[in-house]
Amino acid sequence: MDNYRKAWALRYLREAKAELEAARRMPYMAPSLVLEAIRKARNAIYYSLGEPAFIEIVVRETTEKPQPVEDPVLKFLVEIEGMVQQIAQVEELDNEKAMKEADQLVQLASEIVETIIGEKVED
Repeated sequence: MDNYRKAWALRYLREAKAELEAARRMPYMAPSLVLEAIRKARNAIYYSLGEPAFIEIVVRETTEKPQPVEDPVLKFLVEIEGMVQQIAQVEELDNEKAMKEADQLVQLASEIVETIIGEKVED
């Protein structure tokens, strides 16, 4: 991973964590903050895996196909995209459940970024 993508992955990860923390402090804004946290965690993963624009296209094309996904990494990315779309479309969001899912995704994104860059990400 080059320094450019590493910096963006770390930035998106920090921002995802900050969005979640803000959602905990301001429940009335939680739906939009949780959605932003999930999007930023997804972006951190994309930057750590390669060119985000390319990955986004591959994921979008894969979600449009009816056949099952064989590749585990691509399957994971498609599931993340599904989570983002699901939360974006729900009018009455269960804040507690959404926060839990977002927290898990941010933690997973942290682990992925740490594994790829080979160093611990500070909280």
